[in-house]
Amino acid sequence: MNPQAVAVALVNRLKFKHLALLVALDDARNVHQAAESINVAQPSASRMLSDIEEAFGFRLFERSARGIEPTALGTVTLAYARRALAELTRFAEDLDVKRKGGHGQLTVGAIMGAAPDVLAMAVAALKTERPLLNVRILGETSDQLVQLLHRREVDLALGRLTTPLQHNDFHFEPLAREPLLLVVRARHPLARNTSVTLQELVDWPWVAQPITSPARVLFEEELARAGLATPVNLTECASVFATLQLLEKYDAVAMLPESVVRDHMRGKLLVALPLEIGKSLPGFGVLTRKNEPLAEPAEHFVSLLRRFSQPLAEARAGSHSAASAADGYEAAAAPGASSLPVHRTFTAG
Repeated sequence: MNPQAVAVALVNRLKFKHLALLVALDDARNVHQAAESINVAQPSASRMLSDIEEAFGFRLFERSARGIEPTALGTVTLAYARRALAELTRFAEDLDVKRKGGHGQLTVGAIMGAAPDVLAMAVAALKTERPLLNVRILGETSDQLVQLLHRREVDLALGRLTTPLQHNDFHFEPLAREPLLLVVRARHPLARNTSVTLQELVDWPWVAQPITSPARVLFEEELARAGLATPVNLTECASVFATLQLLEKYDAVAMLPESVVRDHMRGKLLVALPLEIGKSLPGFGVLTRKNEPLAEPAEHFVSLLRRFSQPLAEARAGSHSAASAADGYEAAAAPGASSLPVHRTFTAG
């Protein structure tokens, strides 16, 4: 059967309910649970799956005593099902907004390090220009943002690529770096120290991002280079808000973007420790799907991100150059002498 005939056959037989069942099966890997999630009886779900596989002409899932697993062709089909349902959801939401007199919708995913500065300024400018545009912001880590982008749950993302092959699927436009700080609450025993080592810190409780996030990967690499093990007393937390709350409750250490902790430091709730830990992680930028043009609101939003990130990037580059020059001057003025502790930051996110 030629591709056109296959397409016609699928149009005649497939329904969005079928696609919803496929996604539910992929999520649950159990027919009973998948049936419940789309509000049908299990026998009906089993018949629907048989009809779907008959329409495609191949098996989508392998059945076993442990549940179901997608076949190779099933994985490809599931990716399409997710895309189609995401597009349908976006279309329905956009249509509803316009029906009520609005002007469309924009969904953006962003790492929280970019939120207080670049993202906030761009969204404020956008909403000033287009108050009826419905804007939705999803705050996640970079690895989670890539998944949202892949599933078409966001129009674009503000983050970074997390694996070497993702450049095949996504376009990345660098915008700026986000300085990171090691922070503790103001009452922490280390808060007044003028110097601290990584070896000292690993004995304290930590709140860290999940192991799949770029910042956590950087942290683990720094520990490895120092010959240190991952802190035993460690809480994994993907939420920046929850991390801030935990830091204020007990004597833990966390690695967070300067833009996120800035107000907490000004309010003397948190203190940055005087330790430089590394600068190997690339800056963040705009992530979009390749070979897929952005809608006009998204394109305009990207232009705003470019506008507001440029001054920040230049300011941080200037600050880094000044710090490097000062270090060089100190070294030249007093070779071999021990210097006073210098507060340093590292870039990651």
